[in-house]
Amino acid sequence: MAKDILEEIIVHKQEELALLWAKKPSLREALLHSSTGIIAEFKRRSPSKGWINEAARPDVVPLSYQQNGASALSILTDTQYFGGYDRFIVEARASGVTLPVLYKNFVIDETQLYQALLCGASAVLLIAACLTKTQCKQLLDKAHDLGLEVLLEMHSEAELEYAELQPDLCGINNRNLGSFVTDVETSFRLAERLGSVCRGTATTNTTAPLLVSESGISDPTTVRALRAAGFRGFLIGETFMRQADPGKALQQFIAAINSKS
Repeated sequence: MAKDILEEIIVHKQEELALLWAKKPSLREALLHSSTGIIAEFKRRSPSKGWINEAARPDVVPLSYQQNGASALSILTDTQYFGGYDRFIVEARASGVTLPVLYKNFVIDETQLYQALLCGASAVLLIAACLTKTQCKQLLDKAHDLGLEVLLEMHSEAELEYAELQPDLCGINNRNLGSFVTDVETSFRLAERLGSVCRGTATTNTTAPLLVSESGISDPTTVRALRAAGFRGFLIGETFMRQADPGKALQQFIAAINSKS
């Protein structure tokens, strides 16, 4: 009997779609069960500082982060200002990355959520400063429909009300997105208020959004202090990316966090 090529193709397409819609590794769960909570970021460029590590390869550094103890990864996909591409996540996955991956971009439209899904991300970043509360709710709901988790980022007292939208994770960005000035005290200042809002939105203790501190973290003692203040995730990029071997820098950073001295 002659082989039905079309039938074979359709079967293969069904397998591809099954992989696309398969449940991704959970960013929230990874941080919840991690002793360090490090979200290591692949970030080649910054709008304020220019190139950080232009030669860094997405098929090398993210996997090295995974091999050296990262709890999860963040990969910049904005091209114009951060030198990133969606394909960086694809290449990281192809290299063997199995950790949760955050699609780090300025998401303002549903189309970008489909882009995140197609390239293999586990979660997307939504930034309160970029969206009205209504827009944020629509994008958050759509992300969840697509099986993507949401890290909702805030950086001021006024934005904390966005936490009422019940994201999977609530982030405090220590970097002012207007001036790009970084101050880790922002996380400490907003921690108690944010934690209270997040607990108030949860139906049970297990559904309360996890708190993530983002940007400007360069000292292991800061991570320990932030964890004591209620944070469970720590997004760190430039501290590692400026080193010749970002993965090794991460390994040393984690060792210092766990040191009793």
